[in-house]
Amino acid sequence: MKLELSLIKKIKPILFIILISPSFYWFINLYLGNMGINPIDETIRKLGEFSLRLLILTLLITPIAKINSLRNLVSLRRMIGLFAFYYICLHLSSYIILDHFFNWDFILKDVYKRPFITLGFSSFLLTIPLALTSNNILVRKLTYKIWKRIHKLIYIIAPLASLHYFLLTKADKTEPLVYIFIIILLLLFRLINHLLKKGSLPR
Repeated sequence: MKLELSLIKKIKPILFIILISPSFYWFINLYLGNMGINPIDETIRKLGEFSLRLLILTLLITPIAKINSLRNLVSLRRMIGLFAFYYICLHLSSYIILDHFFNWDFILKDVYKRPFITLGFSSFLLTIPLALTSNNILVRKLTYKIWKRIHKLIYIIAPLASLHYFLLTKADKTEPLVYIFIIILLLLFRLINHLLKKGSLPR
């Protein structure tokens, strides 16, 4: 059974609520003091983890959409990608405002001296062109070739974000390693698919 576009349109408002709800939940719990012993660190971590999961989900949609009946899932990718950017912004803003209260000298030194901060900040900067070109006006103004090149930045952003999480995690690194493994598999899928289209690999 094919997933129709009309059904996708009905799913979008529900998906919007599902994706935005965690941010309200975590900030309400932060305000109420229900985010553990280190509430600010926990809030920053939750926002960062969720943004990474959404980045992975945007990568995952492409191979899933290869199944003919699920092809229309591609139309959800932009919303999920923008929500990934939303959570990345909240993650970074919480670090700047809640953790260091606009102490720019310390923040800039942190970006320079600590590799995981450098990787996280770099991945944030790379998401900006994707977010800016994810509206209908720019999609129409840019040629498809240029738009596609810009959005290939996701292939750099996702590994950088996963390495940021890996280096940040001090104790059990199982979860970040799982994310890195999934990202590698998804990037390999794209590489193999690209080589098959070019005829560089036998079918």
